Amino acid sequence: MSSKPTAAKPAVAAASASARASSTASAHPVAGARPSPTPENVLRLPGYTSDYLCPIEANTVGLNFLHFKIRDMDTKRVYFEVAQDPKIAQVGIARCDPTGRLIQYTFPREFLHSKNIGTALKFSVGPQPLENFRMIERHYFRNQLIRSYDFTFGFVIPSSTNSWEVIYDVPPLPADLVQQMVAHPHETRSDSFYFVGDTLVMHCKATYAYQ
Repeated sequence: MSSKPTAAKPAVAAASASARASSTASAHPVAGARPSPTPENVLRLPGYTSDYLCPIEANTVGLNFLHFKIRDMDTKRVYFEVAQDPKIAQVGIARCDPTGRLIQYTFPREFLHSKNIGTALKFSVGPQPLENFRMIERHYFRNQLIRSYDFTFGFVIPSSTNSWEVIYDVPPLPADLVQQMVAHPHETRSDSFYFVGDTLVMHCKATYAYQ
């Protein structure tokens, strides 16, 4: 499946940890957890979140990221690739925290000038169908929103493995902002929210350095 625009950049480790944490069948709030934000809530967030808006156990649908790749569609350069399959070597630099929910990317600075970025994601789900599977990703520099993406995958067949191919145009950033993003590594950050219907099942974070 392919579409644009969107900017899905999930960490394989994050979904793997979440899938291991829960194997129940349907998307529903975790008992005792704070109320789950809706898609409309996260689209109104004023800045990068200081905490995770759902626990790891919120992934009650068995969402599991198997393979992920980021590439420049014009030059065909692969900037990042990671997979659960040990036969696929990792490409690019990234560090993941022990929970698997925060990933720190390091990209060459020319990444900021790419006009067409492609992402390829392979993921699996548990034994129940997913209705209205949706990802919202918000990118910030020092809490200034610079990009926001909203994509609906739609229906996901139960116990299936799926490929999600995305090509999107990257709007140019002001030259002074690009300079600031290069000069201040990991102050460019993003929140990625994964919803089934209006239920938040996964929240991942990322930070970015450009060298």
